[in-house]
Amino acid sequence: MSGVVSGFTVIFIVVGIGYLLGRSGVLGDHAVSVLARMVFFVCTPALMITSLSTSDLSVVFSPTLAVASISAVAVGALYFAVVRVLWRRTVPEAVIGALSSSYVNSVNLGLPIAIFVLDDASFIAPLLLFQIMLYSPIALVTLDLTALDPDRRGSLWRTVRTPLTNPIVIGGLLGLGLSLAGLHLPQPVFSPLDMLGQASVPLALLAFGLSLTGVQVFQKGASPRRDIALASVLKMALMPAIAFALARWGFGMTGEALFAQVVIAALPTAQNVLVYATRYSRGEILARDSALVTTLLSIPVIAVLAVLLT
Repeated sequence: MSGVVSGFTVIFIVVGIGYLLGRSGVLGDHAVSVLARMVFFVCTPALMITSLSTSDLSVVFSPTLAVASISAVAVGALYFAVVRVLWRRTVPEAVIGALSSSYVNSVNLGLPIAIFVLDDASFIAPLLLFQIMLYSPIALVTLDLTALDPDRRGSLWRTVRTPLTNPIVIGGLLGLGLSLAGLHLPQPVFSPLDMLGQASVPLALLAFGLSLTGVQVFQKGASPRRDIALASVLKMALMPAIAFALARWGFGMTGEALFAQVVIAALPTAQNVLVYATRYSRGEILARDSALVTTLLSIPVIAVLAVLLT
């Protein structure tokens, strides 16, 4: 339980600093956009290279990968179907909402909880691989084709080229390729990449805090309340339930292994979703408020899971 408190304390302090910076105006009017672009184009790609290139692939390709991917895709697809069919949301807004309901905060909260609560950081590696190498590319390709240049969405070459030009996907592919080949970057190359990668999490949290300046969650007339509520309920209730069912009855997990799968699914929405939303100027309020609501809800949810499953 102390690990849960420790992990959330780290997040709230950095987000709080970002909020205070926003209130003071010291970083200027465009700070959120600048920080988000820095995370998107520089820091996160560097993090992908350094983290995946040093990962043990035998741990990455495990039942945890199946549980994490199936539960995330199921929840994201359900959200997308509901808002597209029933609420007539645009594709970019539906994609951001689907990510808000299923894209897990695997780094800045997932790693502390894996270390302090689960006592094994390797549980996060499969989730990180799935989100970066499969889930993010699918979402980013969809956003590129529907949000940036709708007139060319039917171009086959653009569809093929889009994921190969996304910096996060490129970083993930490079990191995975190095790991598969058993190659290690020279220290003078690895060190600056590692330095930039380590900045990804705090910069994303600062951008999140900055985005909260002068706003209210569920603000009438400005916030898509139904969308945020749906994303939050699916993320904090349905996704852990699906993970439990898959792990327990699909893979026969019990004890600590079962607890780990459910806790991973109960992690809140990642700040990366806000970075993507800001990058494409779609669904920023939805991404921001969903991340905030699920972060607050995840504290009691994970505490209850710890009592029930351990």
